Parts: sequence; C-alpha cells; structure tokens
Amino acid sequence: MNENLEIIFDLAKDSMSSAINHLEKKLLNIRAGKANPNMLSNVYVDYYGTSTPISQVANVNTPDGRTLVIQPWDKSMLQEIEKGIEVANLGFNPMNNGENIIINVPVLTEERRRELAKQAKIEVEEAKVAIRNARKDANNEIKKSEDFSEDLKKNSELDIQEITDNNIKKAEQIFEKKKDEIMTL
Repeated sequence: MNENLEIIFDLAKDSMSSAINHLEKKLLNIRAGKANPNMLSNVYVDYYGTSTPISQVANVNTPDGRTLVIQPWDKSMLQEIEKGIEVANLGFNPMNNGENIIINVPVLTEERRRELAKQAKIEVEEAKVAIRNARKDANNEIKKSEDFSEDLKKNSELDIQEITDNNIKKAEQIFEKKKDEIMTL
C-alpha cells in the first residue's frame, strides 16, 4: 500500500476511534439508576481558588448500589464539595455528616429512564456524525491526491466505507448496551 494512503487510513481510524472513546466517556455520565463514582465526574469544587475535579480532593466510593460516599482528604472541603454537587445540577441531595458526604441515588422513574435513553441516543448520533466526518475527510484526501490511480482511489474509498460501517455498528452496540442498562430496574 502507498505510504500516503496508509497515513490517510491511519488518520481516519484514529479519528473514528476517538469518536467512539468520546462516546463511551459521555455515556458514563448518563446514570442508569445504580450508584457509580463516574456520576460525579463533572463535579468541580473550588479548591483554594482553583476549580478542581472532585476526584482530586476526595475519595468517591459506592458501598452499595444506591449510595455514593465522598470522603474528602481535607475535612474543610466538605462545604465546597457539597456546593459543587449542587452546582453540577445532577438532581442529588448531598448529606454532610461532618466526616463524609453521603448521596442516596434515587430510583429512576420510567419517564426518567426514557429521557436518559433519548439522551444516550443523541450522544450516539453525535458520535456517528464525527465518524462520518472522518470518512468524508479521508475520502477528500484520497480524491485530491494525484499519486493514486482511479482504481486505487475507488478501492480506498470502499475500504474507508468498511471502516466507517464497522465503527457505526460499534457505536450502535454501545448504545444498545447502555439502553438496556438504563431501562433495567
């Protein structure tokens, strides 16, 4: 295979892989009714004037499927952590017992589960758009190159399409798994 063509293929694969990784990270933030430390990944606290992720100022544990326990390394951070959780607007009611912050994760209603499934579907559609954009960029690079014969260009476009189809199928599989997780009580 031509070296330039390999570079184009590698860039397309990397870009599509990044879209899948981004999708997986976004879906981690959509809670499925079970307590999970990743639910707090978007929570930032004011740590001596710096906006800091909660994971860098405290341990976040799940003693059971319905409870999150946040244990700050510095007890003076309890109020800041509480404020950060409220500002993140996750729908949680943090309880401060002077040592830890305890969050009871409420059971999801059927309506809320459907909303979360729709939210997951939106994230999947955005990932598919990113995958298709990577395909378009690769195909444009192939078309404008004068180093390749017409046959090689056509075959390369078919190969790029196959990689695209595989990544879109992977995104759909990730969505189905997340949807099952959300809809299961």
